[in-house]
Amino acid sequence: MEDIDIIRVISNGYKELFGCTEPDVVPLPRSGSDRRYYRIHDGNKTIIGAFNANPEENEAFIGFTEHFRTKSLPVPEIFGYLPEKSIYYLQDLGDDNLYTWLHKKPVIAPFDEDTNVLYKKILDKLILFQTRGIDGLNLDLCYPHKSFDRQSMMWDMNYFKYMLLKLLAAPFNERRLEHDFNTLADYLLETGQDYFLYRDFQTANVMVVGEEPWFIDYQGGRKGAPQYDVASMLYDAKIPMEEPDREYLLNHYIGNFCSETKVDRQKFRGYYTGFSMIRVMQALGAFGFRGLYEQKPTFTDSIVPGVRLLNQIIDQAENHISLPELFTTVRSIPDTQIFARLSESKHL
Repeated sequence: MEDIDIIRVISNGYKELFGCTEPDVVPLPRSGSDRRYYRIHDGNKTIIGAFNANPEENEAFIGFTEHFRTKSLPVPEIFGYLPEKSIYYLQDLGDDNLYTWLHKKPVIAPFDEDTNVLYKKILDKLILFQTRGIDGLNLDLCYPHKSFDRQSMMWDMNYFKYMLLKLLAAPFNERRLEHDFNTLADYLLETGQDYFLYRDFQTANVMVVGEEPWFIDYQGGRKGAPQYDVASMLYDAKIPMEEPDREYLLNHYIGNFCSETKVDRQKFRGYYTGFSMIRVMQALGAFGFRGLYEQKPTFTDSIVPGVRLLNQIIDQAENHISLPELFTTVRSIPDTQIFARLSESKHL
């Protein structure tokens, strides 16, 4: 649907639910998803109207939000939901997410004290989502899977293969790479799946209100291992994070998470690099699809730093798991012609 048609649906739905005669509805900038967001001005107040044609995602977001609010987690209040029109209305958390908050700083890295304080708040809230959020959660709402299972992992790794490796024309042996994908999935499944996995825990999905973090876009959540989400936040290709800051924040998270859950710290770290790998691979698949295939430059810009992060991670992963074809393939990406052109354009 075009913006003008969605605005009409949003406006009529708002009048139906809240009785306003003619609200002012303004589109918000598009992101990588198909969901569309609009700010609704009604006198001195504003709320957000959301349109999403995927009913399963809407049911997951609404249900998760209601559950998380009973657990006192900082998520937006839902004011109204019209499932037959694919729209819902939620609390306006402003325009500053963690990404824009960071990019207002004259220098992002190394992190200053304010940045470290905010990240530690975010990671502490993540622990609450993972432990408190899973308690009593209706897993039937999870879409498309109830857990981050083998099929989910294989989807992510094949997304990386088809949307990044093949589009970059990176060389690899199909059979050996498939073997390594299965080996990595076997390894990651050893950790169990006892926590809430946010799935897309990154800077665009953390709103900064005052000096406090609030959270959105968790409709892809499911049961899973805790390492995935902290890796999502600390290995975000869009943010220049120096290794000492990454290690400092990881130690903060592991200390608090393991104190809360009694999980062994060394065991947590042992699997962390594997989950870091699959998360960055998934992100690179998305960057390839949105950037190389759909030709959206904001996503193309993240490919070079993302590949560098993945190479950094596999240097550590070699101490924990043998994935020879995958490691060789990842190390060959910077030698491809398309990657070289992308890398050159980053320096122009």
